[in-house]
This record gives sequence, structure tokens and C-alpha cells, in this order.
Amino acid sequence: MQAQYSFLSKDLRLGTVYGTLLNDRATIERLASQFDSPPYRAAPKAPVLYIKPRNTFAGDGSVVSIPSDPALVRVDATLGLVIGRNATRVSVSEAMTFVAGFIIVSDLTLPHENYYRPAIVQRNRDGFCPMSRMFALTEGFSPDQASLSVSVNDQPVYERSFATLIRPAAQLIVDVTEFMTLTAGDVLLLGPGEGSPNARPGDRITITVPNLGQLNHSVAEEVLA
Repeated sequence: MQAQYSFLSKDLRLGTVYGTLLNDRATIERLASQFDSPPYRAAPKAPVLYIKPRNTFAGDGSVVSIPSDPALVRVDATLGLVIGRNATRVSVSEAMTFVAGFIIVSDLTLPHENYYRPAIVQRNRDGFCPMSRMFALTEGFSPDQASLSVSVNDQPVYERSFATLIRPAAQLIVDVTEFMTLTAGDVLLLGPGEGSPNARPGDRITITVPNLGQLNHSVAEEVLA
């Protein structure tokens, strides 16, 4: 069962959710040898983006169904920047003024390691983007210095710091808006960290960002009609 998720606030409707790949230094280091091979022969120069379509949207407390094969899902837990007004070709100094708030996101995917083709089957299944409510901007909270932890069945299994981002929040907005407009209500994910944990049917997942909030959801085995 998916909790409905349409509005970020009373006046801001949820738009497009853009995921970001290869934005963590440890992941880039691990894949460095692959980037030297054909067909690319170099690491990406621009942000690597994908879309989490509306069918993936789910709210806090959702139960997400996953297929019995492989009966496993990777929890790419991250922070999302909520865009408060249209942003096109913005500068670093003004980038964060376009952010209305933050959401905690469980960017679920069936396990895969292919970064060269869109992982539509893996990432775009129904309910595969549980999101918290929007948290307002708070003085003293910086997404670039934030940390995040994941617990499965109340047991801590993963921690990450956003201080290791290749493109910190403001720079990511700058680089994305160089070639496309982000519209009010859009969400730009900062991307997964290295070594994201897995979850199985029956697991309860809690994602915590200190000084911000939590997101809770669970995983169940898909029942085919």
C-alpha cells in the first residue's frame, strides 16, 4: 500500500523528481578504471541525471512491494532539494535561494551496476520513491555538511556524510540549470552514497538526517494478480 504524495506544502505541488548518479567521491574512485574504457574513456563531465516518475512517488509510512525475484532492493537513501521558484542558469552565490526546503528520500532500486543505460526496470517501479514531508530551511542546517543514517528493523546498517559530494548542493543546481530549467516543485536529489544497504520483504526502513527529520517505510513481497 502506498501513501498518497502530491503536495510538498499547501502552496507547492510536487513536480518532477530528478535523481543524480556518480556524485559521491568513493563511487567515482571505485569506478575509475571503468571510465577509462570504451565507449566513454573518461568520467562524466556533466551531472548524470534520471527521473523518478510519478508512479514511483510514495509518502512516509508506505509499504513498497518488490518482486519475489530477486526479493531484494537497494536503499539509495539521500536528501532532496525542493525547488521553490523556477531556476535557469543560476550562479553559485544565488543557487540556494531557489531552494524552498528539503525532503528525505528512499530512492529504491533493484540491484544493478549499469551506469551507461537508463535503469528504468530497476528504478522506476511503483512506489520506488518514498519521500518524507518537506522540511523548511533552518538556520545552521547545511545539506553539504549533513549526515544520514539508515536502520533496518531498528538496527543501524548504514551511515553517510554529504561532505563527500562531488557537486555540493549549490554547485549541483548550477550545473543542472546550465542546460535545463528546474521548475517550482521539482526535487533534485543529491544522489546515493557508496555502499547503500539492501532490504528484503518484511523489513522496516528508517532514514534519519540529524537536525532535520526521518522517513519511515517498509518493504513487502509483490503479490501478482
